Amino acid sequence: MTASADTHADDSDSADAQTVSAAMQAGYLDLARAVLYREYLIFVRYPANAVGGIVISVFFFGLLFYGGRMLAGQAITDSIEGIIVGYFLWSLSVGAYQSISNDIGSEAQWGTLERHVMTPFGFAPVAFCKGVAKVVRTFITSTVVLAVMLAITGTTLQLNVLTVVVVASLTIASVLGLGFAAGGVAVLYKRIGNWLNLLQFGFIVLISAPVFELGWTRVLPLAHGSALLQRAMVDGTRLWQFSAVDLGLLVGVPAGYVLLGYVVFQYTTRRARRLGVLGDY
Repeated sequence: MTASADTHADDSDSADAQTVSAAMQAGYLDLARAVLYREYLIFVRYPANAVGGIVISVFFFGLLFYGGRMLAGQAITDSIEGIIVGYFLWSLSVGAYQSISNDIGSEAQWGTLERHVMTPFGFAPVAFCKGVAKVVRTFITSTVVLAVMLAITGTTLQLNVLTVVVVASLTIASVLGLGFAAGGVAVLYKRIGNWLNLLQFGFIVLISAPVFELGWTRVLPLAHGSALLQRAMVDGTRLWQFSAVDLGLLVGVPAGYVLLGYVVFQYTTRRARRLGVLGDY
């Protein structure tokens, strides 16, 4: 019996070693493909939730548009293009922010957070890939909301796909960095959902920041990208028509926030491991 048990144990250890080896050989492309497929399955298997998110976004825009028109009248009508672009970017930003911060908080609550830590890729790459996958889904739903907003208001925008996708993606990349930092803090302190949700309303201020009047606001998340997206979707400016300085800030500012968020995330998760609270809730 002992010899048989030892044989089974050796076989089990060998199988585990082969599994780890196979996982180690998997590349980041395989990780991205798996995470995107997971997000697709969640999207198609829970359509009521996806449709509900679109309905809620359209509902709040309807309140903003019709309520504002009752209070401000022509002022809302004259600035409706900017409002639509700002609301579109805000919905993207909230989705990008929640994709990491709320997801990590949910994983901690469900008790599945340690599985991410034990993957061969490491915690941060898995969390980042999951965030990017959710941003892709948010792009799809926000595009549907954008189409409905244009239909409701009878407004026409300049929708050059390449320019809008590149500018919007780089703009919300800074929010991914903030989500990384917030997710790391959530790992360490657990229940901080009220503070995380509060930051979402700060995005409105950042999106509407007077970039051209106050130059220093360009280094804030969302601010510079929001100004460029307004020029692209309202004025019809193409990506190659922006100045080198504008494009440099569009790339450099998000890269800085992603790096900062990654550093905060690594520090807080390592501290959580040292304190032994990584898997606690």
